[in-house]
Amino acid sequence: MRVLYLILAALFMALATAGVFLPLLPTTPFLLLASGCLLRSSPRLHARLLASPLFGPLLLDWQRQRGVRLHVKVSALAVLALVVGCGLASQGLSLPLKLALAALAAAGATVIVRLRTLRGPLPSQAAAGAPVGVEREGEAAA
Repeated sequence: MRVLYLILAALFMALATAGVFLPLLPTTPFLLLASGCLLRSSPRLHARLLASPLFGPLLLDWQRQRGVRLHVKVSALAVLALVVGCGLASQGLSLPLKLALAALAAAGATVIVRLRTLRGPLPSQAAAGAPVGVEREGEAAA
């Protein structure tokens, strides 16, 4: 079973990494799946994933507080808008494909906006005992 989890973790990591560069491919769900598979198969590799400068802070925020940082949301929305805007401006897509692209982008943007927004120190600073504020969009910091 350990080998199966390692294979799945590698597959999910590849998809998560691709999702960093392809806005319509979600990064976070694949990253969480990879983390879960590594937790069950290789605590050493799971620790390395949590220490990763690219994925570690995102995973730690989600693991500890079930939310993402505001700059992560802004970056995701900006890249989504840029790529979808280019796709919609493209002359090579038919109207039905453009409508499907716009609908998928709207659904993705809705999911991003609705995620809990974390404020305060990064996970490494929070581990040192600094207070961490959590809020949803439109709410005051806790």
